[in-house]
Amino acid sequence: MNSLIRRKEIISHIAKIPRPIKGVELANIFGVTRQVIVKDIAIIRAAGVNIIATPEGYMITKEESRYKKVLALSHKEEEMVSELEIVIKFGGIIEDVIIEHPIYGEIKANLMIRNLNDLDNFIDLYKKNKAKPLSALTEGIHLHTISTDNEQDMQLIIENLEKAGYILKD
Repeated sequence: MNSLIRRKEIISHIAKIPRPIKGVELANIFGVTRQVIVKDIAIIRAAGVNIIATPEGYMITKEESRYKKVLALSHKEEEMVSELEIVIKFGGIIEDVIIEHPIYGEIKANLMIRNLNDLDNFIDLYKKNKAKPLSALTEGIHLHTISTDNEQDMQLIIENLEKAGYILKD
């Protein structure tokens, strides 16, 4: 299979499945290495296809009529799970985490945490790798793009994050 056909098939495959798919899984399906898949994904992205890499794998994001807001937050590392649970509890999707690094500028990581299962998988990966959150580089200060089905759900998320003391104030 030539690379152009493989890339079209990769797009089709990712678009068909309702969950993120790991690069190694795509490599097995197409009989290539994971590095070939990473290169293919980069070329596909450059062509304008909205494929993102999450901790759970690749997925194509669909532009939906969801209500989105970027929230500025600050908390201790041990409060991370509590913060994410608040967003999930009220129907929010944590699309990403963004920090402003003094040397590298904006650093953004796609998360796409949509439910408790996604959160559990994220936390398991976080613990397994003994990782530090990006906000550890900025003394707990970070941004999240949050999306909800409606403005009321977003307001509940904001109110509860404020109540917990996580919303960054002037």
